[in-house]
Amino acid sequence: MSKLSYFLLLAAAALPLTVSAQLTDDYNPPRTNCCLAGTAQTLANQLQDWNALGRYHADDEKLKAQPAESGRVVFLGDSITDIWKLATFFPGKPYVNRGISGQVTSQMLVRMYPDVIDLKPAAVVLLAGTNDIARNNGPTTAAMIQENVMAITELAQAHGIKVILCSVTPIADYGRAKMSEGRPPADILKIDTWMKAYAAKVGATYCDYFSALADENGAMKPGISMDGLHPTDAGFKLMAPVVQAAIDQALGK
Repeated sequence: MSKLSYFLLLAAAALPLTVSAQLTDDYNPPRTNCCLAGTAQTLANQLQDWNALGRYHADDEKLKAQPAESGRVVFLGDSITDIWKLATFFPGKPYVNRGISGQVTSQMLVRMYPDVIDLKPAAVVLLAGTNDIARNNGPTTAAMIQENVMAITELAQAHGIKVILCSVTPIADYGRAKMSEGRPPADILKIDTWMKAYAAKVGATYCDYFSALADENGAMKPGISMDGLHPTDAGFKLMAPVVQAAIDQALGK
């Protein structure tokens, strides 16, 4: 048996059985992918680097080979950070983007040494939690998110790196998908309330993106996102001065 066939058998065995034990008059099974072998191989490759340490490895090595720039700031996060064109919004600033789409706080924690600490930044900006709430890596409790944020903060501070903890951004239901079904606003507010209090407790700086992006009902303002989750350039224009003020505060400028 080939390794790929063996993997397919294991994957099939791991799938939950959701078919009801009865006959049906309408044969309508879930749509299948046309290229299962390729899909299985892609999944196998992803499982070998589940936290995507390879994404920025080459870039990290280049930066490590050079003297650390004064005032370097690493932006650690998920897709909202990943799509943010930092050079456009912060021209001339030594800001380093280490966002990876879809990631949760546990994956970012594993990336702390190669993508943050080893780059010797003056500060790290952490924007995380929305994908934990959405169960991107399975069910997650508030305590699990909090402990991951605490571990990231403690690691950074132990290496003399200032920490900026960002609020989870608001969502809205004006896109194709109802964002509130996977990211309940009450859960976002729960994490943000804790984040603000924790930042004050440990001497980190709190960056309040939520207030800058939310309307009077606590939803993402219209016109600053296409899907109700990811900011467009209009949304990033609102976020940029907020995080810049937080960075200046953290670095004592």
